Amino acid sequence: MMPFSLFLALKYLKPKRTYFSVVTIISILGVLLGVAVLIIVLSVMSGFDDMWRDKILGFNAHLTVVAPGGIQEEEEAMRRIASVPGVAGVAPSIETPVVIEHGGRIYTPVLRGVDREREKTVSRIPASMVAGTFAPDGKGVVLGADLARRMGVGVGDRILLNAPKNFVSRDEIALPEELTIAGIYEVGMWEYDMGFVLCSVEMGRELAGLEEGVQAIRIMTKEPYRAQETGGRIRNLLGTDFYVETWMEQNRQLFSALRVEKNMMFFLLIFITVVAAFGITNTLITVTVQKTREIGLLKAVGFSSGSVMRIFFWLGWVEGMIGTTAGIGTALLALRYRNDLLRWLSDTFNLELFPKELYRLSEIPSRTSVVDVAVVAGSVIIICTLAGLIPAWRAARLDPVRALRHE
Repeated sequence: MMPFSLFLALKYLKPKRTYFSVVTIISILGVLLGVAVLIIVLSVMSGFDDMWRDKILGFNAHLTVVAPGGIQEEEEAMRRIASVPGVAGVAPSIETPVVIEHGGRIYTPVLRGVDREREKTVSRIPASMVAGTFAPDGKGVVLGADLARRMGVGVGDRILLNAPKNFVSRDEIALPEELTIAGIYEVGMWEYDMGFVLCSVEMGRELAGLEEGVQAIRIMTKEPYRAQETGGRIRNLLGTDFYVETWMEQNRQLFSALRVEKNMMFFLLIFITVVAAFGITNTLITVTVQKTREIGLLKAVGFSSGSVMRIFFWLGWVEGMIGTTAGIGTALLALRYRNDLLRWLSDTFNLELFPKELYRLSEIPSRTSVVDVAVVAGSVIIICTLAGLIPAWRAARLDPVRALRHE
């Protein structure tokens, strides 16, 4: 049992001589492309968001505690922080920009002084070694895979390292430190694989010009998305002399930019569907002209103007539903084979379509959200249904006498 207006809409959708009219197919294809592009773009944007969060949380801790002038009693502070509910690991940290040299080439990464054992509780780097071992001890350092490739070095090679304090000292000339590469890590994010060198806390303290203490304490929490709550407890415990910063605050600009970009892409790409809706409107106006006599007959036998209008609303809705369903399927298929398609295009046309140096990732990320799909599908179906407004209004205004004049 279906409404009579829907029954007529389905009859009008199928011409007498063919299964579907060419104009209808073109309109549905427009909707399909609009929906597919929207879902693909939103899924890729969500994938970028998730992957960057994962990479950031893999390299950086969830909370960072700092104090003006550094943290002097770091062992006591770490002991107190470790007792806070929700804390999974703590480790000291010292960071300073450095200049490294190898084979006559100069690079300027950030040197991070870490504790070999405690670093395992706040970072995935010890578990992401691709060569050598995680041994930032004595004269040994660990660096990222992209930096190692750029420098042309491997495990066991030696590099010269200069700290900023060596350049500003006026009383004496400081020679660069000769360090040995103990291991190479790769976390999969170009910024981290290219921009950091890890050494021991003692070496970091010496190169940063600190006599004692550390610059920061890095903390891993049991629930990253509740780091703000855990940070509040730590702040209350340590007092106002310490400042606690969450990973979300440290990367606020990145995630805000991704959110704005995703919203802007939605509002811009939805116009593809609006253009497709004009195609549906054109199709329905053509149907109105072709079915003038039938509409006149319906009104003559008592069909109300509202019932006639519903026929064309149903037509727009059906075309929108078909296009939206097909668009969702096309988008999911394209997302499933997105990286295979990327590699094929790169190999076929010898083009680097997704440079790692630019996007900082090795593949196209994707996460299809049910909410995003529902928003896209709902918006498109509403637009397509409203596309029948003009032809519905035109059909409702038909005078049955004029419509049947030549019958």
